[in-house]
Amino acid sequence: MARKSGSRAGLKTMSIKDLHAEIRRRERTVGSMMRKREKLLDQLAELNTAIVKAGAKINSRGGARPRNEMNLVQSLAKVLRGKTMSVTDVAAAVRAAGYKTTAANFRTIVNQALIKNTKVFKKIGRGQYTAA
Repeated sequence: MARKSGSRAGLKTMSIKDLHAEIRRRERTVGSMMRKREKLLDQLAELNTAIVKAGAKINSRGGARPRNEMNLVQSLAKVLRGKTMSVTDVAAAVRAAGYKTTAANFRTIVNQALIKNTKVFKKIGRGQYTAA
């Protein structure tokens, strides 16, 4: 398998003059990347400021987190009041009622909330819940 000229094997066979040239080339490349990185960080800071001024919160990954008037348990209880529903149906009903989420696994999160909050929800049958 052939190695690149900048690999360890290639560096061992290079002259001192060529090694110095390679070091200068790499320093220029790193310097260019660092300047580009600084510009991008400045742009990101400006975007974050604009997002916060618009009233949203910034999460650790940089995106805006949806805001809900009620937490998930409260929303589930409101939807289930007087009804018995499956986990899939209650997850869809909560979203239809206006609960915002970006979770790819929202049904699983709903299932966990129903299981954990036994004072609020009652299990009627397999996968069937109602508000207690």
